[in-house]
Amino acid sequence: MQISDIRYLFAFDRWATTKILDATEGIDPATWSATNIVDERGLGGILVHHLGASQRWRHGLTGAPGEMPLPEDEPLPDLSWLRASWEREWAGYDAWFDRMDPAWLDQQEEGISLWQALAHVVNHGTQHRSEAAVLLTAAGHSPGDLDMVDYIDSVNGAGDTT
Repeated sequence: MQISDIRYLFAFDRWATTKILDATEGIDPATWSATNIVDERGLGGILVHHLGASQRWRHGLTGAPGEMPLPEDEPLPDLSWLRASWEREWAGYDAWFDRMDPAWLDQQEEGISLWQALAHVVNHGTQHRSEAAVLLTAAGHSPGDLDMVDYIDSVNGAGDTT
């Protein structure tokens, strides 16, 4: 796995997450704040957990100082806070990838290489975007197709890019 492959996976992750966030615009407050829909979470809780998991992985893998981010432990934020937090998180990953030594991707810790851990971050996001997409679709706010091939089409200028 090369850094360019990791950047590709994270670009897909950003595209798909943005589609979810866009579809969430205008959702009613009861749908946003509901709980116990998918396990203990509802739409807002799922999306905040997705962000928190991404933050914790980057924090842990980069050895960032300070406490591990736990936005799930805070009162449920609004969508504008979530969007701004994602923008900061994506910038953090981009900056890390800019300075990453390619050899680091193959380093192992506890039987897992860095590239595998990073692929997991994206895959974990896919799980939670899927959960959110079901809830959004049920509320009349479908995000549309979230498949990687749809991302490829959007990058290549083919198909629906929304």
